[in-house]
Amino acid sequence: MEMPIDLQHQAMGYDRTATMFSPEGHLLQVEYAEKTVRLGSASIGMVCADGVFILADKRIKDKLIVSSSANKVYEIDSHIISSVAGIVSDARILVEKSQVLAQQHRVTYDSPIEPELIIKDVANTMQQFTQYGGARPFGVSLMVAGINNGKPELFTSDITGNYFSYYTNAIGEGDDKIKEMLREKYKKDLTIKKGVKVALDMFKEVQGKNFEAERFELVYIKTGENKPTRHVGADLDEFVN
Repeated sequence: MEMPIDLQHQAMGYDRTATMFSPEGHLLQVEYAEKTVRLGSASIGMVCADGVFILADKRIKDKLIVSSSANKVYEIDSHIISSVAGIVSDARILVEKSQVLAQQHRVTYDSPIEPELIIKDVANTMQQFTQYGGARPFGVSLMVAGINNGKPELFTSDITGNYFSYYTNAIGEGDDKIKEMLREKYKKDLTIKKGVKVALDMFKEVQGKNFEAERFELVYIKTGENKPTRHVGADLDEFVN
């Protein structure tokens, strides 16, 4: 019996470094990292008529854990937020790097940094770890949302170091199914409140009986305010109904 292609690649060592291409032109370590991202808890980001938000599944059920110590949406600057899917400890390095970049920009130019500069810097770092030996790729995908000159923006980077601007997007577990629903239900005139309701309904459909509003975290920034507002657990009741 002929050995499957993926097992052949493993036997021949094509998956032992992120810098070695397989005969089919794949970087297998990068593809493995992409699978890790899809095992991570999901987040939905959405650009709305009155701002931008990220709704994230914290996936924390252990009563021994202090809930506030397990945030899934991070504040990069007063006008920029970020969420991650994959290995959160990997993401922490990129998030802290982004926070320092935002601070340096304010000190140097006395102005807030553009969200795209944050995601571009993150993407450049992630790309380097797919090109040089001695280190594995970052096992994480990063979603960045913010306000730029009064305009809400949303960006997402992938394992390879590519990034794109989105009207709405999903990362993490079940992202393909969520994206299909977003393509059907997203409208540019949605307000943050209506958009969050749409996103929660999608999570409810994907997770089924496992859905619990208490395990979600919502952070949004309204246009003109440039200040993130956070809702966790029971605070989301006003968006569920």
